[in-house]
Amino acid sequence: MLDAAPSLPIGGPLVQVDGLKMHFPIYSGILRRHTGDVKAVDGVSFSINAGETLGLVGESGCGKSTVGRALLRLYEPTAGRVVIDGEDVASLSPEDLRKKRPTMQMVFQDPQASLNPRMTLSRIISEPLDEHTDWAEAKKLARVHELMDAVGLNRRFDNRFPHEFSGGQRQRIGIARALALNPKFIVCDEPIAALDVSIQAQVVNLLEDLQEKLGLTYLFISHDLSMVRHLANRVAVMYLGKIAELSPRDALYSRPL
Repeated sequence: MLDAAPSLPIGGPLVQVDGLKMHFPIYSGILRRHTGDVKAVDGVSFSINAGETLGLVGESGCGKSTVGRALLRLYEPTAGRVVIDGEDVASLSPEDLRKKRPTMQMVFQDPQASLNPRMTLSRIISEPLDEHTDWAEAKKLARVHELMDAVGLNRRFDNRFPHEFSGGQRQRIGIARALALNPKFIVCDEPIAALDVSIQAQVVNLLEDLQEKLGLTYLFISHDLSMVRHLANRVAVMYLGKIAELSPRDALYSRPL
């Protein structure tokens, strides 16, 4: 049985983002002089309560995925505070950030690109365990099988490679890997965008079931408004690097800007 992620009291903010900026420098000329910046994220603030799903929507290029990656310090924020479970992630040292990683994970958009094609399913899912635990191989394999059960994958497939699975199955592998260390917060970066329409709902339902069982908190990034409406408690709308609107789901869909 998977352990539930420890959660804060109902209504307590697990994630607090204040004034987040992510600017990418522009260089030009032979000498590569700094001539400006692309302001991909420009002063974004929001919070996510424990056990909640915040949907983040907007047109392509508005900065949605950049926000998700900056929260987890896959990108180094230009400015702002990102407090996750009581710690300012943006100011952590490399060693402290490594220790923080089990608390916060990511499910990527393209499961085929995010899975190492030379690794078996078992090695992919156990990779975080190799990095953050000193467990024996038997214990890690037991955890892999537990995670496979949780996401609906047959244990007999543990020695298969990513190319032997369908897109939906590969995304389930990515979700299992994200769950390996019992995180509290998961950034779901367009997790259904690369999947066939016929299996998108299955993956969303899986995420919803896992949240209910494990007490997970999600930032769900998507351009699919129907899926966001199904999963999110509140929705933030991004436009040109800023949040244009943040409302409870029903209020947003009944009275959009």
